[in-house]
Amino acid sequence: MSKEAEINFVVKLDSENAPLDILWSASEAETEGFQSCDSLMISMWDKDEKNTMSIDLWTKEMEVGEMNAHYYYTIMKMADTYMRATNNEELSQMMRDFANDFASKVEDFATKDD
Repeated sequence: MSKEAEINFVVKLDSENAPLDILWSASEAETEGFQSCDSLMISMWDKDEKNTMSIDLWTKEMEVGEMNAHYYYTIMKMADTYMRATNNEELSQMMRDFANDFASKVEDFATKDD
């Protein structure tokens, strides 16, 4: 038997249509209701067009160090997902190496320990 899950986003915009606040909720999340985030990257594969569609948003409150960390963790997560999907350890490790090289080169990097 199949079931459905929902993920919802609400983006509050300023007068210039820049995101002021990004809220998300998911039917399968541990917490109920909308949660706030400062950055959002969604990538979807269009098999008919053989192309990726994406949505990239961030609030004015998003700091450079936080954006650097967001990219680092996103690349690391992509490496994990790629490994699960393809079982290609070599290319997964190449993405992890790139993420670590990226992190070593940015001047401002927000860590989980900050």
